[in-house]
Amino acid sequence: MYSQRFTKMSGPGRRLIVVVPLLLCAAFLSGCGSTSTSRSSAGDENTAVETRDVPPRAQTLYEQAVSIMASGDYLEAQLRFQEFLLQYPTFPGAHVNLAIIYASNGDDEGAENSITDALIIDPQHPAALNQLGMLLRRQGKFQDAEAAYTRAITADPNYALGYYNLGVLNELYLQRLDVALQHFERYQALGSNDKQVEKWIVDLKRRIAANQRTANVTE
Repeated sequence: MYSQRFTKMSGPGRRLIVVVPLLLCAAFLSGCGSTSTSRSSAGDENTAVETRDVPPRAQTLYEQAVSIMASGDYLEAQLRFQEFLLQYPTFPGAHVNLAIIYASNGDDEGAENSITDALIIDPQHPAALNQLGMLLRRQGKFQDAEAAYTRAITADPNYALGYYNLGVLNELYLQRLDVALQHFERYQALGSNDKQVEKWIVDLKRRIAANQRTANVTE
């Protein structure tokens, strides 16, 4: 999993960016070809949640909830976010974080309700759309998951995790290696510098080239 990281940017209306562990049993699937390369399943192993600007008056309460979530105490974090939403019910980031907590506990209904609440407030919230994609992928609704991830990167073309999840979805579930390659390359181009993804890119290029050679032989 990603190491836990909590980064704050100072100033009024500062943004909170948190990478939190989504404590699910991550599924590892092997890539096709002579050399298998493991892929974590559609972001279950690594889930970055980026909130929108937090109202200054809500900053302390929200930071406390996010910090507790980053520490792995999801039960206490859930209570803190629920407390936060009693005072600030229209802040979508809190609903997204609750969705992650519910998903970590295997409560897809709770996750879906929280995602819905976030998207009612902000239909173009990238992190909420990403969570929707993950939920749909878990349900085996791969085309719908792709649509949700695509909405996330349309809403924010620099939302790196959306490209990562599209890459995994297209490679493992939709079997579109060329499309997966494009998404992984975009993920890296956004500054991710993910050494594992770089290996996947090399592997995908090898497999695509092998498939093309096979197709040429059979023509």
